[in-house]
Amino acid sequence: MIKITFTKVEGRSGAYWLLLALSGAVASLAPLSALYMFLNGHMVSNMTNQVPWGLPIVMAVYLIGASAGSLVMSATSSVFGKVEYKPFSRMAALMAFLLIVAALMAIIMDWGRPDRLMVPFFHIQPRSMFSLNAFLYSSYMALGLVYLWAMFHNMKKLERTLGLMAVGLAVLVHSGTGAIFGFVYVRELYNSPLLPPSFIAAALSSGTALMIVAVYLTFKAAGRHLDERLLHQLGNLMGVFILVVLYFLFIENVTRAYAPKNYEAVGFLLLHGGQVTNLFWFGLVGMGLVIPAALVFNPLTGRSMLFIQLAAWMQLAGVLIERYIIVMPAQLMPLEFFPDKEIASVFNDGVYATYTPSLPELGYAVGLCGVVVFCFTLAVKLWPMLPTEARHLHPVEEAQVAVEEDGEIAGRVIRVPGA
Repeated sequence: MIKITFTKVEGRSGAYWLLLALSGAVASLAPLSALYMFLNGHMVSNMTNQVPWGLPIVMAVYLIGASAGSLVMSATSSVFGKVEYKPFSRMAALMAFLLIVAALMAIIMDWGRPDRLMVPFFHIQPRSMFSLNAFLYSSYMALGLVYLWAMFHNMKKLERTLGLMAVGLAVLVHSGTGAIFGFVYVRELYNSPLLPPSFIAAALSSGTALMIVAVYLTFKAAGRHLDERLLHQLGNLMGVFILVVLYFLFIENVTRAYAPKNYEAVGFLLLHGGQVTNLFWFGLVGMGLVIPAALVFNPLTGRSMLFIQLAAWMQLAGVLIERYIIVMPAQLMPLEFFPDKEIASVFNDGVYATYTPSLPELGYAVGLCGVVVFCFTLAVKLWPMLPTEARHLHPVEEAQVAVEEDGEIAGRVIRVPGA
C-alpha cells in the first residue's frame, strides 16, 4: 500500500527558532507601519489625490493572485487527479489562506478607517466590484479553512467537493479583482475586458512559482525527502502559465494600440514612460516572463534545481512588477476630461503625476510578507502540514494511490507494464 503520512515539524533546532524570530521581527513592520500611517494620516505616504492607490494596493492585488494560484495548486490532487501533488496540498491551502489574510490587511490599511471594516456588508451596491468583492473575499477565506479542515480529517469526498468549489471561487475572486480595474472606463490603461482572465493567468503562474520555492525550502529545512522530479514538473507547468500570461499581455496591448484614442496611453506605457516603460520591458517581459520560460523549457537548465528555483523567484518578482504596472501608470496619466482641449489649473490638471513608495509603505509591504512567513513557519510546527516524503510516482503507483483513496476499483483494471 502506498500511503502519504503528514506529520508536524519538530522545530527544536536553533535554525528554526532563528527563522521564527527573524520572520517575526519582519512581520512587526506591518502593524508598526500601519499604526504610524493611521496616527499621522496618509499624508506620510506618497499617495496623493491623483495617485490614491499606492504600494499597499499593489501588494493586495499581488497577494490575492498568489493566494488564488496556491489554492488551485492545492486542489490539483483532489480535483484534477494529480495524486503525486498531494504532498503539497496542505501547504498550498495554508499558504492560500495566509496570503488572502495578508492581502486584506493591505486593503484595510489603505482605507485609513479599519473601524469601518463591516460597512461594505451593510451597504451593498451590485454594480460595484468593491461591494461584491467583500463577499467574495470573506467566502473565499471561510471555504479555504473548511477545505483545510477536511484534508486534516481525511474526508475524501468532502475534500473533492470543497476543492472543486475552491477552484471556482478562486477564479471568481481574482476575476473580481481584475474587474476592479478592467471596468474603469475613464482610464485607458485600466479599461480592458482581458484584465480578469489575464489576472487569473498571472495568479496561476505566480502560485506555481510560490509552491516551487516554498516546497523546496520547507522540505530542505525540515530534512525530509523531496523527489526533485516533482519540482521539474511544476517548473514546466509554470512555464506553460507564463506563456499564457505573455499571450494575454500581447493581445491586450495590441488591441489597445489599435484605437487612435489610446495612442498617448500606449506610448506612455511602452515607449516614453521612463521608469514605467523600463519596468514593463526589462522587469515584466524580460526578467519576469521571457527568461523564466526559457530557463524551464531549455533542456540544459530545465532539469537543474538551481535554475528552476531562479526561474520561480524571477517569476514572483515579475508578477509583482506586473501588478505595479497595472495599478500605477493609469493613475500617473492625466484624465482627459475634455478631448482635444488643453487644461491648466492649480490642481495640476493635464499634468503627469509621479509616485515613489514612501518608507512607511515599503515597511508595510515587507511586513506583510513577514506575516505570511512567520505564520507559515509556526503552523508547520503546530499542525501536520508536511508529508514524511514526497516522491515522483510511476503511472501504476499513481493509479494505485487514486484507487486507495477512492476505496474502490470503480471498474478500472490496473495492469503493470511487462507483467
